[in-house]
Amino acid sequence: MEKITFCIPSKSNLRYLKTCIPSIRKNSFYADHDIIIFVDSDEDGTVDWLEEVKDEYNLSFYVNPDLGNSLFGIGKAYDYCIEKSTTDIFMIFHADMMLGKDADKLAFDHLKLKTVVSATRIEPPLHPNNGEKIIMDFGMWPEEFKSDEFDAFVDTFKDDMNITNGVFAPWMMYKEEFLAIGGHDERMHSCREDSDVFNRLKLAGFTFVQPWNSLVYHLTGRGAGSFDGDPERHISWQKDMMKSTKEFIRKWGSNIKHTALMEPVIIPKYNIAFVVDNCTLQAIEALEPWCDRLYIKGSLDAIAHLQADYINKEAEHTSFSLVKRVLSDMHNDADGENDIVVRIDGKTFDGDDFIYIQQLSEIIKDSGIPGNFELGHLSITINSLNELQNDLINV
Repeated sequence: MEKITFCIPSKSNLRYLKTCIPSIRKNSFYADHDIIIFVDSDEDGTVDWLEEVKDEYNLSFYVNPDLGNSLFGIGKAYDYCIEKSTTDIFMIFHADMMLGKDADKLAFDHLKLKTVVSATRIEPPLHPNNGEKIIMDFGMWPEEFKSDEFDAFVDTFKDDMNITNGVFAPWMMYKEEFLAIGGHDERMHSCREDSDVFNRLKLAGFTFVQPWNSLVYHLTGRGAGSFDGDPERHISWQKDMMKSTKEFIRKWGSNIKHTALMEPVIIPKYNIAFVVDNCTLQAIEALEPWCDRLYIKGSLDAIAHLQADYINKEAEHTSFSLVKRVLSDMHNDADGENDIVVRIDGKTFDGDDFIYIQQLSEIIKDSGIPGNFELGHLSITINSLNELQNDLINV
């Protein structure tokens, strides 16, 4: 096979890297792949350890130039590694993963242009399995990793020819094709960056291939901090996840959707505006991410206060311009400027209506024709069914 580059961001992940990196060197079919680590934070001596072992494991590492003050975020960290790579092919890899025997070669065997190849994950029994992975306990923590048992289990799958079409880390593709779509979207700063890029790759015509004889052991969220037992880190991860999920919804107009086997399902993106009467700050907080523009009805003073309160509260959590998204109904022609207009009365808006909002793009797709209709307490006008998702392929 060709030489590839393993790209691994680290956010104080020393305990995981100490198991991850040796597994790559031990189990790769190709003996000397490049390994690039990006150290986004270091509260555990990661840099010192990497300096000690860089020759032993023949790896390169780069450090956040603003270490300790700000984070690149996972998408930007991955892209930094990819841009620094000198091979034609890269593989996205998590610090809390251990490579199975010949997983690199068994994935590479399926790689061609316009293709993304994912290894199949083996995970401990922490999360539900919809059929996209294998549940088997080879240790809950890197220090407990049962490498001999894992190796023996992987060997039983070497002749498995099963292939599905899911996509999840670790995934492999050609560097030039990845850079052509602009890499990861930095707006998904620390979470959801993978779902965003998978949507874009599917829209760009890429095929996803998941061979079930190419295997990794994945400790599931340990490296990210979602399940590493550190309460402070877990709270930080929850905040990152909430922020990035909102950014994903603002961009795509809908939440993440995929098949049980992890193939992305693309929901149409429409130009949608909400016109809200009897509006409150809480209503704006709930509704704003789900539309392109939110028009507030009421007096100029009341509108100005709501705009200022919301923007002051939310602006630091988004890369989108809220000044362009939260507007006064007095100076805008909602029907003339937007393809879909949803009129909402804050006094009657309820939980069922919010469920309709979350499913709005799919409902509009199914409706099929322009016109007016009522849905719960919502009044919906479809001026055009112009779909915009293909505009999102490139960053």
